[in-house]
Amino acid sequence: MTPADLSRTVLHAVRRAVDEDVLRAPVPARVRVERTRPGGRGEYACAVALQLAGPAGLPAREVAEILRARVQGAPGIGGVEVTGPGFLNFTLRNSDPVDALVRAVEAGGTRYGHGDGLLGVTASFAPVGELRARVVTETVERLLRAQAAEVGERTADGEMLHVVPVPAADRDLFERLGSDAARWALLRAAPHDRARCTGSDELLVQGESNPLFRVRYAYARTRALSRNAEQLGFRAAYEESVDAPALGTLLADHPEVLAAAARHREPDRVARQLEAVAQAFFDFHDRARQLPVGDEKPSAAHRSRLALAEAAGTVLAGGLSLLGISAPEVL
Repeated sequence: MTPADLSRTVLHAVRRAVDEDVLRAPVPARVRVERTRPGGRGEYACAVALQLAGPAGLPAREVAEILRARVQGAPGIGGVEVTGPGFLNFTLRNSDPVDALVRAVEAGGTRYGHGDGLLGVTASFAPVGELRARVVTETVERLLRAQAAEVGERTADGEMLHVVPVPAADRDLFERLGSDAARWALLRAAPHDRARCTGSDELLVQGESNPLFRVRYAYARTRALSRNAEQLGFRAAYEESVDAPALGTLLADHPEVLAAAARHREPDRVARQLEAVAQAFFDFHDRARQLPVGDEKPSAAHRSRLALAEAAGTVLAGGLSLLGISAPEVL
């Protein structure tokens, strides 16, 4: 179970309680869950009961107990505990969370992280002419659709979302850098920052200094590992625990990063996430062999490490696709 899955499970519990007339409060659009802080209990915590207590006219702990009864026993949840003024604390059932994570990425493919958090939202954009604003608008529309928002003409009661034009970029940018590097230059900067288009020929450098190259090379390396494994007669299969906390955390957080990028209309969040995933993959790749060496036979460890590497590649490819950037299998 991923954080996004847990969030949806808690949200369904809220809806169920409201439908049963046990809880009289408006159902929130989304429920936020976060990793338990040091000293806390369980693996994840949620403060939705405190949010609903006022509208429901009930103590937060009572609201939490109502929700606990409807979440306990749900698939993937091992235990739910109420602590403090009304925090819900969750322990997941999976003995190895990376196993569940790898399976979730495999099931979702490059659409892993797409969700329905913006279901019911209708978004439309005012026409823009400036280069960066056009690229950002087109990318934001793709991110919104990935979260189930309807993007099109504004309706009488629909929500109007604006992308504010930003300082002009070089108009020969796409001719000089090509589509992939140009889009990265325009999308990587935060909305309040100027895009680094002057001197951005560095995005064409095929080396570690180029963040775009590192992201795309990380993906290409995952594909090379899969091809090499096939030549050696084995495929990825998660069979035993893999020690890769940084990479696992980033992959688990990917759905929330995509959702936040859509909500705030900030594609740069996706670019930064991909950079972090690429770095974590390289660290994992250098620390633990995904392929046997010499006369060594493929083992469960190799298959499991390869499965996690392939999951990282899937996330990188999906993220690049949302940014409108290609993910070549060979670099």
